[in-house]
Amino acid sequence: MSPRIRGLRTFRAWLQARPQAADALLALGLLLVGLPQMYLQDFPEDGDYGAFRSPDAVNGLIVVVVTMALVWRRRSPLPVLLVIVAGEMSLTVWGYPPSVPDVMAFLIAIYSLAAHRGLAQSALGGVAGFVSFLVSLVMLPVGTSPVVLVSDCALVAGVWVLGRNLRLRRAYFAELEDRAARLERARGTDARAARIEERSRIARELHDVVAHHVSVMTVQAGAARRIIDRDPGSAREAMSTIEEVGRTALSEMRRIVGVLRTERDAEQAGRELAPQPGLGDLGELLDHVRETGLSVQLWIEGEARTPSPGVDVAAFRLIQEALTNTLKHAGAQARAWVRLYYSDADLTVEIEDDGRGTSTIVADGTDNPGHGLVGMYERVALYGGELRIGPRVGGGFGVRARFPLEA
Repeated sequence: MSPRIRGLRTFRAWLQARPQAADALLALGLLLVGLPQMYLQDFPEDGDYGAFRSPDAVNGLIVVVVTMALVWRRRSPLPVLLVIVAGEMSLTVWGYPPSVPDVMAFLIAIYSLAAHRGLAQSALGGVAGFVSFLVSLVMLPVGTSPVVLVSDCALVAGVWVLGRNLRLRRAYFAELEDRAARLERARGTDARAARIEERSRIARELHDVVAHHVSVMTVQAGAARRIIDRDPGSAREAMSTIEEVGRTALSEMRRIVGVLRTERDAEQAGRELAPQPGLGDLGELLDHVRETGLSVQLWIEGEARTPSPGVDVAAFRLIQEALTNTLKHAGAQARAWVRLYYSDADLTVEIEDDGRGTSTIVADGTDNPGHGLVGMYERVALYGGELRIGPRVGGGFGVRARFPLEA
């Protein structure tokens, strides 16, 4: 880019940042062009121009005041128009001929009022300017043909319409920008809400994974410690179970935390991450629980149907959390039952045990609910289900949830 073009762009940017300075330069430009022409032009003495007074100092002073009023045309367009109309009427009454600066100043004032003020004020000022223009034409000491009269009036009206259209266009673009800003803010709010919801889901998933597997590992470690002297083989088997459960826990945690990666990393790692567990993995879950010494039985009633993916994961996690609580609180001799009831529209999941941890779980669920029970309620409610948690008749504890098969 040449220095000249760069300098012009810098000067234009400077003028855009200082509109009043730009208007002052406009007024000075009109005076530099119009005043020499006004004083140096020769008017014939015998024609229509002979009826006009020769330009003098008063004429020049009025033209300068009228033209320099344009400096405030954006800040106060209506007062500027009134000043210019008063100057024009003074020139007409005293018989001075119209000149380029005052005529252009009048048209620019009409345009500025329409472009920078509302409809009521611009219409009022436009009517006042139009009437004064007609009066000035009628009061001229020279004859005016109907064609010239109509064309001049059309010019004034066209300038007002041009300014009004420009104002409407600016308002339209301003509304578009404001709407885009509101949409951007709403998009940001939605994104934050989505992130919070995703974090809550990840927290529930992490809690379910960690609580279940750590409970299994704790039970196995305690059993290994008790039997390591008298039955080393069983202790080694328990240690192997701890190792396997630990690896499974790490794998599931890695899969869950994987959603926190960037989109590019997630796309690259998506093929490596295992799918979410569901009721199809229930047998493997029960096998892990049985390895801890807890007797678990499974019943499935009704025609098994495939629930929605969300319900599938939620039902699996509910069973996992309930069995984890049984491992923690039910005691060494407890037994547990898992029942799945399929109806036409619902899936009912029941997890019951006959252990001795009823009072502990109830206290946790009422006075100071832990993350596990809160996670159960949130997970079931998220898919429009119903959950009941409480002690069983005859001892033990029970969890019963109903999920709609369609999310």
